[in-house]
Amino acid sequence: MTIKVFAKLCDCNPQTLRYYDSIDLLKPVNVDSWTGYRYYDEEQAVTYVKIRNLQKAGFSIEEVKELIHQDDLAIAAAFDAKIAEAEAHLQEIKNIRKSYLTEMNTMKEKINAMIERIQNDVNNYDPREEFGISQEEYDAICKSIEQCMAEAAASAENMPDFDLPPADMMNFTPPKEPDFRTDPAYSVVYEKHGWANVKDFLPEIKRLEDGEYGLDFLVSADKYANTIAFSNTMLSILLAANEDRSKTLNCNVEKTVDGQNHFRMYKKIYG
Repeated sequence: MTIKVFAKLCDCNPQTLRYYDSIDLLKPVNVDSWTGYRYYDEEQAVTYVKIRNLQKAGFSIEEVKELIHQDDLAIAAAFDAKIAEAEAHLQEIKNIRKSYLTEMNTMKEKINAMIERIQNDVNNYDPREEFGISQEEYDAICKSIEQCMAEAAASAENMPDFDLPPADMMNFTPPKEPDFRTDPAYSVVYEKHGWANVKDFLPEIKRLEDGEYGLDFLVSADKYANTIAFSNTMLSILLAANEDRSKTLNCNVEKTVDGQNHFRMYKKIYG
């Protein structure tokens, strides 16, 4: 029978049959070499029913290709396995639904605890000897950081109490942020070694060009103990000094291994 007649028998669109032919899923028994017309046998309608139901059940094209050559017992076993898989996934979604609100509240608590720690570290830090700034300048920095933390806390509190993520986000893993120290798009544009305090070289780097920067510190134990306040103060000074610039700043602080303080400034050159 012609493709049009066969499509009517199977209650489908002829275009569907042409697609199945193109992927070697259900090929006509004969193709007229002169006209190109496709012809099918009545028995192939049974194969079409298999294909349609297997696809509706969520089997992939490759799985369908394997199963249409199996007997009814094997296909029934495949359906059972698919049902078990769907039930397991449904149970997983139910478990996520139960734990979602608790995890959201736990995350809010972690965010607020982190904000409180940052504020305490910043408020208890004296940067005057390290950065060569006055108490008034640092008070302004603290006020700016406090405002940012208040906005972050408000955002945490305004997070929805219950809203399941979209299905396509369930298995989503966000991309890892690149490390400017190893990213080939970044190059060292300034470095200083063996310094005692940041104020020793701060005037040399205070004015930036537009762009994306990474600040990399290897510092002594006493400086490292105040990592949060140290890095936030450094970033705040540079941001305030370059308000007219289009810039992005990231800061990394680690403990030195050779007893000397080291600093490198990276800038994104391309990409």
